[in-house]
Amino acid sequence: MKEGIHPEYHAIKVVMTDGSSFETRSTYGKEGDVLQLDVDPKTHPAWTGGGGHINENASQVAKFNKRFGGFKMVGGAPKAAAAKVVVEKPKAEAPAKKKEKKAEE
Repeated sequence: MKEGIHPEYHAIKVVMTDGSSFETRSTYGKEGDVLQLDVDPKTHPAWTGGGGHINENASQVAKFNKRFGGFKMVGGAPKAAAAKVVVEKPKAEAPAKKKEKKAEE
């Protein structure tokens, strides 16, 4: 290993949001520092499965309609099933083909 290019790896104390703690090794801080967590797997909804609600308000719906209002729905929009979205694009003209001249022998 090259000297002087690697960070110092030392023991620190990690304190969870519920007050429990454990000791681990890290490059964080200095030897004996305490890392106080704001979010951890015991309390965050991503790990606990709680707090899963959708916050829809009028401005989000208006923003969506402004952005995607020009799309046409194909086959209607059934309540329980997703509908296909079709975007009509103007047809671009195909580039003119060059006529190849046959070499006469």
